[in-house]
Amino acid sequence: MRPTLQAVADAVGVSRSTVSNAYSRPDQLSADLRRRILDAAAQLGYPGPDPTARSLRRGRVGAIGVLFSSRLSYAFTDPFAVRFLRGVSEAAERHRTSLLLVPLPDDPTEARQAVENAAVDGFCVYCVGHESHLLAGIRARGLPFVTTAPTEAPAAGDRWVAIDERAAARSVADHVAGLGHRRVALLAEKILPGAPPGPLDLAAPSDALHLTNRGRLAGFADAFAAVGVDWRDLTILNATGNTRSAGAAAVAAALTAADPPTAVLSCSDLLALGVLDALAAGGRAPADGPVVTVTGFDDIADAADAGLTTVRQSAEEKGRIATELLLDPPGDAPGRVLLGTELVVRTSSGPVQRS
Repeated sequence: MRPTLQAVADAVGVSRSTVSNAYSRPDQLSADLRRRILDAAAQLGYPGPDPTARSLRRGRVGAIGVLFSSRLSYAFTDPFAVRFLRGVSEAAERHRTSLLLVPLPDDPTEARQAVENAAVDGFCVYCVGHESHLLAGIRARGLPFVTTAPTEAPAAGDRWVAIDERAAARSVADHVAGLGHRRVALLAEKILPGAPPGPLDLAAPSDALHLTNRGRLAGFADAFAAVGVDWRDLTILNATGNTRSAGAAAVAAALTAADPPTAVLSCSDLLALGVLDALAAGGRAPADGPVVTVTGFDDIADAADAGLTTVRQSAEEKGRIATELLLDPPGDAPGRVLLGTELVVRTSSGPVQRS
């Protein structure tokens, strides 16, 4: 039979609470009494209080959940996600809090079950596009949460840390439009599986895109509308994931069309790097200037090495602030933080090449 806390208490001649204090509140006991209790526990083979039961009594688990809208491997392979998690972990360490990474299945019912079953004290919701059913599950549990984008159906007290996706995207699109580009392709992730390239209603909420992609596509469209190009005349390309290979695959047909785009604006650096890969594979990446202008978003480390024009945002800062808002909220005021971005112009963008 497994030894119990009561058995230790009986062996030393003290109460159950005194034995419990030897583990959880050692400052309440003399050094000699605590040593006697721990020695008796060791002799009996008692391993200590059950951590799950102790967490339930305290009313907290000592961990926060980070929700990902992709497979768990995404958290370790996507450069921006890795930097975001670094910021999260640094803040969590200061609070002596653990992290639980929670990947979300595509099925809404299974995703909500993942939220409802996670043993955490709160959630950081990372780049989850249509999160209403997830937030409903979090709210039903009475747990705090912070999102990395403003919620679609905000409630009083919602906390988020974000950038102005639309304005940031417009800054890079204004740069491209200013170089004379009018025949342009926009590259986004996770348009509905099987959806062909082509027009997408950017003005209305759509299950076809993550919130971040919708904001960025809208910003791209704003810039070209300002120079007389209707967004319906822009080619929207569907990438099946946020990877270089997905970016290369999504753009391949457009680059070999009879009337190819002179510029490709991507919703992430990884997709843009894939476009550069496709151009290089087709022999269309000369050293004296881009035949096709390519831009990205995020400014990951590989962007600089590739000379990619992009929008810079701080992943670490976003992760750190999100965690601090979750673990140390600013009093009764809602924690809503809008971070800045910066346009970074490099060699992947240039004027339209005249044939």
